[in-house]
Amino acid sequence: MENFIYIPIIFLGLIILISSLFIVKQQTAAVIERFGKFQSIRHSGLQIKIPLVDRIAGKLSLKIQQLDVIIETKTLDDVFVRLKVSVQYMVIKNKVYDAFYKLDYPHEQITSYVFDVVRAEVPKMKLDDVFVKKDDIALAVKAELNDAMLDYGFDIIKTLVTDIDPDAQVKAAMNRINASEREKIAAQFEGDAQRILIVEKAKAEAESKRLQGQGIADQRREIARGLEESVEVLNRVGINSQEASALIVVTQHYDTLQALGEETNSNLILLPNSPQAGSQMLNEMVASFTASNQIGEAMKNAQKKKED
Repeated sequence: MENFIYIPIIFLGLIILISSLFIVKQQTAAVIERFGKFQSIRHSGLQIKIPLVDRIAGKLSLKIQQLDVIIETKTLDDVFVRLKVSVQYMVIKNKVYDAFYKLDYPHEQITSYVFDVVRAEVPKMKLDDVFVKKDDIALAVKAELNDAMLDYGFDIIKTLVTDIDPDAQVKAAMNRINASEREKIAAQFEGDAQRILIVEKAKAEAESKRLQGQGIADQRREIARGLEESVEVLNRVGINSQEASALIVVTQHYDTLQALGEETNSNLILLPNSPQAGSQMLNEMVASFTASNQIGEAMKNAQKKKED
C-alpha cells in the first residue's frame, strides 16, 4: 500500500524533470525569462531551466535571412519604376538581447529604411542610369541599414537590386529605340560594305583599262614597227613608199576578209565587197598618196619663194 503512495510522487517528479529540460537547435538562440524578467540566452544543445519559474520567451534564428522589398518610385526623367531590393541580414550572436527586445517587427523596420533610401536615391537618376547604377543604389541601402540596424542587433550582410521594372509603355518605347539604333548601325555597315565594293570595283576597272590601254599601245607600236620593216623590204626591190603603203593596206584588207570567212556566225558586212575592190582600192590609194606628195612639194616651193 505504501508503494502505491510513492507512484504519484515519482510521476510528478518525472514531469518536473522533463519540463526542466529543453533542446535548442543549431544556429538558434533561446531567450529565457524568470518571472517575466530576462534571465539568460541559451544556444544550441540540451539546456535546463527551472520549471514553473523560468520560461522560454522566444527563439531567434542566427541564420542568414532574406527580405524582398518592392518599391515603386519615380526617376529624374519622370518615369515610374518598380524596384525589387533583396536584403540579406542576420542576428548578431552576441546581440540576441537587443534583437529580441528592441524590435518587435524587424521586417517592417528594414522595409521602412529601404523605402527611405531608394526613394531618396532613384529620383536623382534618369531611367538609363538606374539600370547602370543599380549597384550604387544597393550600396547606399546597405550603408544606411548597417548604421541603423546595428544598434538593434542585426548585421546587414548584403543588399541587391534584383529587378527593375519600368512601366510597360516605357519598356516598349525602350525596345523600339534599341531596335532603331540597331537598324541604323546595320544600315551603316551595309552602306560601308557597298561603298567598299564600289570603290574596289572602280579600282579594278581602272586597272583593267590601264592594262588594256597599255596592251593596245604595245600592239600598235609593234604594228608600226612591222609596217616600217615591210616598207623597207619593199623599197629594196624597187617599190616606192607610196606603193608599198598601198600594198600593205590591201594585204590587210584581204587578211580581214579571210578572218571574217573563218567565222561562220559572223554578220559583219564589209564595204566595198566586190571582186574588183582590191585593185580599185590599190589604185585609189596610190593616186591619193601621189597627189598628197605633189601638194606637199608645191606648198614647200611656194613657202621657199615667199621667203626669198
